[in-house]
Amino acid sequence: MTQSTPLPFPGSEGTASVFEPSKQDMEIQFAEQFTKLLGKFIFCADKNELAAQLKAIIDHNNWKKWYLRDQSLRAVLPAYFFDQAYDKLVDADAAITDCEWLIARTGSIVLSSARESGRSASVYAAVHICIAFADQLVYDIKDGLTGMKERYPEKLPSMISLATGPSRTADIEKTLVVGVHGPKEVYVFLVESRGV
Repeated sequence: MTQSTPLPFPGSEGTASVFEPSKQDMEIQFAEQFTKLLGKFIFCADKNELAAQLKAIIDHNNWKKWYLRDQSLRAVLPAYFFDQAYDKLVDADAAITDCEWLIARTGSIVLSSARESGRSASVYAAVHICIAFADQLVYDIKDGLTGMKERYPEKLPSMISLATGPSRTADIEKTLVVGVHGPKEVYVFLVESRGV
């Protein structure tokens, strides 16, 4: 007769997060984590401030060609951004996308193939600009994945990825190199309100 061996630490197997939520606002935590990873964070109170800040960055960097396909952003960006958008990602100075979620604990952006920008816009252009709203902030990756299951109950998108700052590697002589396998710069515009 066989007997099962009791688990030495029965409370260790569970679904509870091992990370304690921070006491600070998720917006602040996301901004701190994202900028530690060389990301550029811009907070905007509303869509008017978003349009002004985005135009200022485009003008400052003298970008003439930006790739913008996410129709969901038509509600928040003036028509100018879509009218002037460039349709070839390969030659674009920057790609502007929306996202599924922002993960506060890690400073990550959750992207999926369900969005109109598709699989490549966030990794192919030299500069990735992500526009997100405060209601897209979640604390941990688990929360983002739960949100994906709720958003797409019938079938999850075929690609879900987490972008955590600009691409970087230290494979060559342990020297950090940024922008080798993806964008050299990543901006997140976090908009507090979806209204005017």
